[in-house]
Amino acid sequence: MSTLRLDNILNIFSGAELSAPELEQLRNDIMFVTLSRATSADTNIQNREVERVIAVLKTHTGNDYSAADIRVAAQSAIFETVSLQRYLNGSAKKIAWQDRLIIVHALIDVIRSDGRTSDMEITFFNDVVAALKLTPSQLLGLEAES
Repeated sequence: MSTLRLDNILNIFSGAELSAPELEQLRNDIMFVTLSRATSADTNIQNREVERVIAVLKTHTGNDYSAADIRVAAQSAIFETVSLQRYLNGSAKKIAWQDRLIIVHALIDVIRSDGRTSDMEITFFNDVVAALKLTPSQLLGLEAES
């Protein structure tokens, strides 16, 4: 299991430059927190969603997580001192838009995993996309050719 490290969070808000391994860890941390929180976006954490988060995280990060890890992170909003939006907003400045796009596509996968999408999940998705500072063209994978 991998967990968020306080030093990585502090580096985000201090403006420190991150090394390549730190940037990779940051991307993995963002994905872990975002996907975990997505399971509770509609206030109903379903096993199917948790299982999908575990699988998606394994695919994208190579890390093993338990259902307990995901459920704890999903409910951790009540204990946090920095909101998810603020964390994502600060993180967006550090990682490439392509990495942010991977996170959003993984989020779509998780939201769709239970076969239905609620208004609360759509709001959560829109909030994540805005906090990650992705443009509509980036969401569609459009890049201008040089």
